[in-house]
Amino acid sequence: MKRLVTLVTAAALVVALAGCGGNKQKVTVLKLAHGLDVNHPVHKAMVYMAELVQKKSNGRLRIDIYPNEQLGSERECIEQLQLGSLAMTKTSSSPLESFVPAMAVYGLPYVFRDAEHAWKVYNGEIGKKLLAAGEKVGLKGLCYYDAGARSFYTRSKPIYTPDDLKGLKIRVQKSNMALKMIEAFGASATPIDWGELYTALQQGVVDGAENNPPSFYTSRHYEICKYYTLDEHTRVPDVLLISTAVWKKLSPEFQKILQEAADESVPYQRQLWDEMVKKSLEEVQKAGVKIIYPDKEPFRKKAEILYKEFAGTEVGKLADEIRAMK
Repeated sequence: MKRLVTLVTAAALVVALAGCGGNKQKVTVLKLAHGLDVNHPVHKAMVYMAELVQKKSNGRLRIDIYPNEQLGSERECIEQLQLGSLAMTKTSSSPLESFVPAMAVYGLPYVFRDAEHAWKVYNGEIGKKLLAAGEKVGLKGLCYYDAGARSFYTRSKPIYTPDDLKGLKIRVQKSNMALKMIEAFGASATPIDWGELYTALQQGVVDGAENNPPSFYTSRHYEICKYYTLDEHTRVPDVLLISTAVWKKLSPEFQKILQEAADESVPYQRQLWDEMVKKSLEEVQKAGVKIIYPDKEPFRKKAEILYKEFAGTEVGKLADEIRAMK
């Protein structure tokens, strides 16, 4: 197994010669794959990070980015990191909880009061602890990206209260917490990979899904789903990961450059995110989507059953700590 990891790591971390004439230099190339569209703020932030890496290393370290699930779904990319056959990926914290169970706390509905509260957690002791928690399973967290608040969108039925979700099939990420949340709200949860969701909505395999405004817009799901209910039930962050096998093969200098570039890309992404949320809501409304602003309290009450279920567990204790934070 160790020999296999060593061999496949070579595919993720490529050292090549580049330059003109006799001035050739070694270039270390890292492959980064993810499932988002190239117009998404998170993709643009990773492009910015790659540019910073190129500049800081004087071209000696390079990140090649493969968007739109070119190299696999979120889960498949995570598994490739564990093998060392892929250097980096961006994933939602929801599928990551299968590998780092404590990450499930981010998927608890209404665990955060608002975006400011969420970022206080991400940047604090809990956030840093969870980023590091994956190292024992081959996944090193570099930073969080803003993925905003997730809300329901549906094909033919508006959602005003949790009761309106009864009998509907709602697509969720492949996450145990996401499944439990949808069931708590009274709907039927259907896990489907992001890249397959447009077709699933189009063919009526599911009645709706839940996601943030930029993802709803850039995926063009608004072409099918004409109701968007901003109940903002969860704020699951995106997480930038690197294979620990690949990380350990990088020089201390390159590790420092990569971490600095990731950190510097976060405020850039957050600014893009805020701008994109506003634009996304405007554009989907122009396309005929009805934006619904429901009373969130009935949704919060339905979610409390999950806090009771996780009481006393690691996830439950983290949730208590987060909710008590001022």
